[in-house]
Amino acid sequence: MVLARSGLWQEVVNVPASQTFLMPEGMSFEEAAALLVNYITAYMILFDFGNLRPNQSVLIHMAAGGVGTAAIQLCKTVENVTIFGTASASKHDSLKESGVAYPIDYRTMDYAEEVRKISPKGVDIVLDPLGGSDTSKAFNLLKPMGKLITYGVANLLTGQKKNLMAMAKTWWNQFSINALQLLHHNKAVCGYHLGYMDEEFELVGGVVAKLVNLYSQGKIKPKIDSVWPFDQVADAMRQMQEKKNVGKVILVPEPRKEN
Repeated sequence: MVLARSGLWQEVVNVPASQTFLMPEGMSFEEAAALLVNYITAYMILFDFGNLRPNQSVLIHMAAGGVGTAAIQLCKTVENVTIFGTASASKHDSLKESGVAYPIDYRTMDYAEEVRKISPKGVDIVLDPLGGSDTSKAFNLLKPMGKLITYGVANLLTGQKKNLMAMAKTWWNQFSINALQLLHHNKAVCGYHLGYMDEEFELVGGVVAKLVNLYSQGKIKPKIDSVWPFDQVADAMRQMQEKKNVGKVILVPEPRKEN
């Protein structure tokens, strides 16, 4: 299994040995491709930053995506965690089967209001890959001693292409808070980006070891939505941007022809 910030959409890849990890027995190549980025991210934001414990509640945005499905599985390794998950209505049955207690259709509902109806005090942890005004909503949804972990700005992308007006609006509405305000609210805000942890070999390696152990125990299993050859990368990207996938979309080179 390989970690690299870029350059993986090709048949031959050169990476430092420190960024490679042995696949556990029984794991498919597609699962291996889906494991590292999604599950390292989900593990570190839930446990290292979020300090997830039994009987807590978590709001997972984009719950049917790669990091979302990983986070759901990892939440299920902790006793009695209540999971709220935002996704389009067509994905709710799949989310319920995976362990989401309360799927919320972000397209037709105000997810903050829906969370408050069920948990008036809010939630203990919010995983925020959205950015913009949604980060402010996430902070306001936290219980006292709650934690907001932001790890993306998906709101900068709308539909199949970047919309400059939407990007400007998202940037203008980006959440901002100072240390004194945090002190008054008794809440925490954390930022995470796996791509900037290139040199943290021991830290990341330790997380991978825990994930491999969880996989071997059958407690986590990467969910593969679909597998696409390189020459159909545009179709694969379109599917993700239109948010039609449940789980990870995988790219593979064309199978080599035997002589």
